[in-house]
Amino acid sequence: MIDKLEMLIALARERHFGRAAETCHVTQPTLSSAIKSLEDQLGVQLVQRGARFIGLTPEGERVLARAKSIVAEARALKSDVAVAREGLSGTLRLGVIPTALASVHDLTRPFLDSHPGVRLRILSLNSHLIVEKLTEFEIDAGLSYASADQPADRLPGYTTMPLYEESYALVTRKHPDLPASMAWADVAGYELGLLTPDMQNRRIIDRNLKRAGVAVTPRLESNSIIGLVSHVTEHHSATILPSRTAVFYATGRDLVCIPLTGGVSGIADVALLLPPLGRRTLLLDAFIESIAQEV
Repeated sequence: MIDKLEMLIALARERHFGRAAETCHVTQPTLSSAIKSLEDQLGVQLVQRGARFIGLTPEGERVLARAKSIVAEARALKSDVAVAREGLSGTLRLGVIPTALASVHDLTRPFLDSHPGVRLRILSLNSHLIVEKLTEFEIDAGLSYASADQPADRLPGYTTMPLYEESYALVTRKHPDLPASMAWADVAGYELGLLTPDMQNRRIIDRNLKRAGVAVTPRLESNSIIGLVSHVTEHHSATILPSRTAVFYATGRDLVCIPLTGGVSGIADVALLLPPLGRRTLLLDAFIESIAQEV
């Protein structure tokens, strides 16, 4: 039954029988047969029939929601049994906001060094996608902002483990006349590249600029930090990044990071976003304990 539910989840995600079969490492006829067998077992039609995948029936959507929970519980059980038998092992899946990727190793490296049997999968996701994939059981935890600034991203029953507060820096070309620090209002004279508005980091930066009385229309917007940094080619061009990220990308380049002072406090706290206790594996609990010793 679990295998069939996994195939249904794959089909709903891929929206294509062939791709779903490939992700499940089976042939397309095998996947189609498994879905039909699941329908027979449950006594309802799950998939709208057609020449190609059209979608799930209303009954299929309800089964899908339960299937995700059942499969997640089965995987957690399997992981916990393996840990009890062999010691800490398995794959820890983390969703990480792009601006924290440069420093996530501070949290994960000590854990990996202490547990050779553990593997790590890191996905670069914006804060909204971290919430979505947590609720869809596709990641175990998320490194994101402690406070969601959109109602849809506030999850009842989920908890946060505070880690640090982001500070910000202006990244621009090196120049002898640059100050040691800068107020947010002083960035008005630069041609700025900023992250896209769908990213919470951009919305945090916009709040800081608004408070400083700066109206900015970015010359460049990108969902890639590399894309922003690569366009800082002149003394009048710049981008704004969290300080840790800024130093990571500026090192070895002809760039300088100027700390920005006087920002809005309490809106850029980074935390580990965790599912309810009943959904956590022993592997995730061990990772949480490891972080608690580091922060």
